Amino acid sequence: MNNKNLLVVILIVTIIFSCKPSEEKNITVNSTAEQELIFPKGKIIANDNFVGNAWLEMLVFADSINQNSVGSVTFEPGARTNWHSHPNGQIILALEGEGYYQEKGSEKKLLRKGDVVKCPSNIPHWHGASSDTEFIQVAITSRINGSTEWLEAVTDQEYTKR
Repeated sequence: MNNKNLLVVILIVTIIFSCKPSEEKNITVNSTAEQELIFPKGKIIANDNFVGNAWLEMLVFADSINQNSVGSVTFEPGARTNWHSHPNGQIILALEGEGYYQEKGSEKKLLRKGDVVKCPSNIPHWHGASSDTEFIQVAITSRINGSTEWLEAVTDQEYTKR
């Protein structure tokens, strides 16, 4: 066997053995990487503007150049914001779980991973998790012309109404 044929045989054997799955590896469909959060869960929100437990991880703080704040909010099942409004509106990006969004006087909308909501300026609304599923969202809020106006809590009757 000449050197060229020997190299071809070595290459073929290497490919065959490198493609053989290792018996020592335990490959699962749901890898740990798929189950990890995109952003850290953050710190529990300790104020009266939420019903139930929610966590906030601030991703961007508004400043004099870019007057938008961006935060990742994780709501436990049943948790929600109070009614509130924003002078320049808000954008909500649903990342995980199931949640709700409702504007005053409108029907409640179900939110799932990949949904995007553009909240109009100065319209009272609330958002949060469904009753049995955690909900993770990113909220993008302009800080031009003032800050969030927090209103009354969303009652259980409002929350459960279809």
